[in-house]
Amino acid sequence: MSPRPKVGLDIKEILEAAAELADQFGMQEVTLANLAKKLEIRPPSLYNHFDGLGGLRKKMAIYGVDRLYGVLAKAAIGVAGDEAVLTISKAYVNFAREHPGIYEATLMAPDMEDEDVQLAGSKIVELTIRILQAYSLEGDTALHAVRGLRSILHGFSSLEKSSGFKMSLDLNESLEIIIKAFIQGIQES
Repeated sequence: MSPRPKVGLDIKEILEAAAELADQFGMQEVTLANLAKKLEIRPPSLYNHFDGLGGLRKKMAIYGVDRLYGVLAKAAIGVAGDEAVLTISKAYVNFAREHPGIYEATLMAPDMEDEDVQLAGSKIVELTIRILQAYSLEGDTALHAVRGLRSILHGFSSLEKSSGFKMSLDLNESLEIIIKAFIQGIQES
């Protein structure tokens, strides 16, 4: 039985299906063939929405960054200073835990210098800069702090995903200690 044609399939539905595949099986399994099978369409139909696998990966990277931004922005509501940094840090790591494939997609755009990819990522940078304003960081110093925080959160998430933490210590407690050390460091700079 051949796939039935889907009328009105839009990019949002396609990206949601791709995200489900990614979260369940990993980004390596998000292929045009697997996605078409999940959507019950023919693979060439996907070319109406993006240019091949590279186009899909770009759209998924933007989709993932947008989803991550939404989680971080929601976490930042009503908090400031140390509490805001801790809250968005926990939200970031929890996003990576709950959506490992989507998180992986945020790092897999074929061209990370692409204007659309950069625009999506800039929202997270701007949000983080606003949160770090509580520490009177400006200009390049603020950007260095954003890079530092992102490095901590991505490193922590990546190590956790790859079972890099073998000791029987509570991971959430470890994360909180690390973020508090980061906060102390930016206060002293």
